[in-house]
Amino acid sequence: MKVVWQLLAVAAAAFVGQLAVSAVDGNPWLTLTLGGLTAVLAVLAYRWVVRKTEHRPVTELAGPGAGLALGRGMVIGLALFGLVIANIALLGDYDVRGWGSVPGAVGQIGFMAAAAVTEELLFRGILFRFAEKWAGTWLALVLTGVLFGLMHLFNPHASLWGALAIAIEAGGLLTAAYVATRKLWLPIGLHFGWNFAAAGIFGAEVSGNGTPQGLLDAVTSGPSIITGGDFGPEGSLYSVLFCVLAASAFLWVGRRRGRLVPRRRAERADAVTTLSR
Repeated sequence: MKVVWQLLAVAAAAFVGQLAVSAVDGNPWLTLTLGGLTAVLAVLAYRWVVRKTEHRPVTELAGPGAGLALGRGMVIGLALFGLVIANIALLGDYDVRGWGSVPGAVGQIGFMAAAAVTEELLFRGILFRFAEKWAGTWLALVLTGVLFGLMHLFNPHASLWGALAIAIEAGGLLTAAYVATRKLWLPIGLHFGWNFAAAGIFGAEVSGNGTPQGLLDAVTSGPSIITGGDFGPEGSLYSVLFCVLAASAFLWVGRRRGRLVPRRRAERADAVTTLSR
């Protein structure tokens, strides 16, 4: 029931925030404000429900170092997506037609902040954390990654390949970032940086949700395996490649720090107890 109550609390905050953001669609400044408030509300809901159900300090959202971790995550997310676009552009499949919309990019900040925070709280903060206690790090990473990918099958222009790509990229990379730090701030920043780079800077589709208004007015053309087609660059092999490399680096760091939870029951119990201190 702990999982159920935590999911309900964060999902309720996300739902209310989504309704508010949808109600002001077309007004970038209100979208920025309400998106930011949704992110804050979701964090507060998570802190409250975890304390109530688990009776422990919410160390995964500890305040000290939060700003630095968020900033690092944003830089990594921006850099990774920038590498994807750069490689697509080198093949002549990404064309900038001119400047896009500054207000549009401002609105994307709020929208992507709300999405990044609520999704990380739900998938890494709740689902992965509880699955890891039961199955260990590796199996929990696979299971929650697949679930995250399947969720994107409901998006416009979705496909099995797109869902698989998301499962590998986001499910693997963001979970690995959490494992390496045992904090949610880095994956939140990374998630936001990646999505904002796509929609707010490069004007690319995000998971098949249509072409947004970003700083650049650009189009992609060419083989879907390179550009991601209608699903957007997240369906590109370049995205899969760079995210796998980054996830491998985070998992290596997590292993060096002794933060991988083993699968065997006795060892798993000891590891989870140690990490929660």
